[in-house]
Amino acid sequence: MTTLFISDLHLDDRRPETTALFVEFLRTRARRADALYILGDLFEYWLGDDVPGACGEQVAAALVQLGSERVKCYFMHGNRDFLVGEDYARRAAMTLLTQPHVIELDGEPVVLLHGDSLCTDDIAYQHFREQVRNPDWQRDFLARPPAERRRLADEARTASDNHKHSTADEIMDVNQAEVEAEMRRQGATRMIHGHTHRPAIHTFLVDGTRAHRYVLGDWYRQASVLSVRAGRYELIC
Repeated sequence: MTTLFISDLHLDDRRPETTALFVEFLRTRARRADALYILGDLFEYWLGDDVPGACGEQVAAALVQLGSERVKCYFMHGNRDFLVGEDYARRAAMTLLTQPHVIELDGEPVVLLHGDSLCTDDIAYQHFREQVRNPDWQRDFLARPPAERRRLADEARTASDNHKHSTADEIMDVNQAEVEAEMRRQGATRMIHGHTHRPAIHTFLVDGTRAHRYVLGDWYRQASVLSVRAGRYELIC
């Protein structure tokens, strides 16, 4: 049984080459898997299920085709596409997951997250995250005309870029103490997440027990995939 994990594709109508790369991945490597987990930021931004755009429609069609090959697809919200709803998930043959989410791989519990909740040193971002995950805020946003939603999304993206350029890298990375605390809460010694765009495999001790954290990379310059089969974890870039 092969399970694949990806995140941070940031698909956008303005980057059709990345969407084409993802569709090709679904037609080839993903078809040979048993399950595909998308751990957030599949899209650069999401204005609502009622305005998926050309990119969203193309991705949905490709995922439906993947589902017809008996490959199960699971989706977890990221910090850019947290408004993907049940309607689009159904149209794209995806099962929505809340986070953190624990699955069993080869008899071991593995905790899955997008990863932004682990960046607790970035206080400004955590305040923003709390705001946009509020159901009242989301209802208000989705009630606005699509053009206004797009304007607000562009403003948020600009603010995010400015924040990245003015904030130290170590502040925007995960907090190791929070990583270990989450592993304790979930009873797992393996964790998979994205968000930081720093693909790597980290090995450390949690209460004297060997633990592993697998970080997925983005798809801006490369296609990052974690493949798990028969207890072997392979991070492919």
